Amino acid sequence: MDLPMLGRRLLGNSLSILVTRLTQSIATFVLSASIARILGPYELGQYLLAFGYYFIFMSLASQGFKVLFTRELSRNPDETPTYLVSGTLLQLFFCFVGYAMLAGLIFILPYKPDTSMVCYVMGLAIFPFAISNITESVFQAKEKMYLITISTVPIYVLRLVVMIWAMQSGYGVVDLAAITVMSEVLILLIEWGLILRMVTPKWKISWEFIRTALKSVRTFIAIEGVAVINTRMQLVILSLLGGEIVVGLYGSIVQLMQPFDILSSSLTVGVFPSMTKTVALGLRKQRQLSERIIEMLCFVALPITTGVFFFGRDLLDLVYQKSDFTTAAIPLCIVSVGLIASSFSRPLSYLLVANHFEKINMREVLTTTFTASVMGFFLVSRFGLMGAAISVLLMRLSSVAQYVYAVCANLFSVRFWRIIRRPLLVSTLMVFVLWLLKNSGSNIWVVLAVSISIYALLLGSLVVLNLGGPRVAYAKLLQR
Repeated sequence: MDLPMLGRRLLGNSLSILVTRLTQSIATFVLSASIARILGPYELGQYLLAFGYYFIFMSLASQGFKVLFTRELSRNPDETPTYLVSGTLLQLFFCFVGYAMLAGLIFILPYKPDTSMVCYVMGLAIFPFAISNITESVFQAKEKMYLITISTVPIYVLRLVVMIWAMQSGYGVVDLAAITVMSEVLILLIEWGLILRMVTPKWKISWEFIRTALKSVRTFIAIEGVAVINTRMQLVILSLLGGEIVVGLYGSIVQLMQPFDILSSSLTVGVFPSMTKTVALGLRKQRQLSERIIEMLCFVALPITTGVFFFGRDLLDLVYQKSDFTTAAIPLCIVSVGLIASSFSRPLSYLLVANHFEKINMREVLTTTFTASVMGFFLVSRFGLMGAAISVLLMRLSSVAQYVYAVCANLFSVRFWRIIRRPLLVSTLMVFVLWLLKNSGSNIWVVLAVSISIYALLLGSLVVLNLGGPRVAYAKLLQR
């Protein structure tokens, strides 16, 4: 496959995943802000805590299978009917295990009864979401990510509308959790309807497949499971040491970081099948693709971090419209620095998996999770929300250091300056723009409009210059 064709396919897949994740991110963001405004920080903490536990055990039950199945189906598409039926049965068994673990843990932890009930109801979403991961693995392996977008985006929008209506009508957080479960069931039904049009299932259980999958998936379950525990650990620690209101404040920070996390995840998930195929083309092609992805993420991470340092407090006030949330301004700045580290760590982690170095990933997540847990309990117990933010930053720095070392030791050296120089140039120019806006006393809406417009202009100019100037860029555009 030549690079132009690879680039177009990568762009299409990444855009499809990006639209899906971006819609999900926007819907989650609007929902969190609506819960904070309509119900309050306590209820926001309940919802985010329940969703955090659901996400942990859903990932333990399913995400390892999704990565494994996507990789193997990319190489062996003829096995799709077997994966679809036997893989779904295997996934269903792990869903029961995952929900039982969630319910048992919530039962023994000292949460209030109303908070526990939200967690129990939200946890039921493990079943439809995890099973739909099998169909999405097929879509990703066949590089038809647009089918995921078709299946999920309308439901995300509908779910948000129904949830806001429910809150305005007097319904509570338990009802929001039930709506989440029903929406995931609907997505599962739609995806099965689409996949039955392109795949004829082999309605026979392959026990040999199940045994092989169980043997192969252990490392992926450990990697994905420990990784998600790593990312959600601060939420759990805060809920035990600080309570639901502090969880709500921490969640307000996390939600503001979601757009970048969704972009990062969408881009890496979209490129993963191509990254796997590029392994056969040699290390030079792998380096080109990896550096391109990291640079694209840095183009977003650096300006976001810069903007948060200038206008973080104004952004919190704009979104949540409650004075309680503006106390999270400094922790927000600390957490935003970690986006730069994430720009490197996520693509490099997928690169290692594509080259069958997933045991390195497992070692990284185990190490990072252990150190983050120890640091988290110490820092949160002493500094509260500020300690949680510092712990998140240290965790991300530890993660990127381990991934960079692993790639340099096993594949190729990471050329930092080559990756960072252009994003750094754009961000440096944005510092001057943001400083002027800060000192002008402009409204936050004016700041957002002007800064985004100037950033887009700077980025577009850089792209045009990189292509050889306006005339060359225009000629290439006409050729396409």
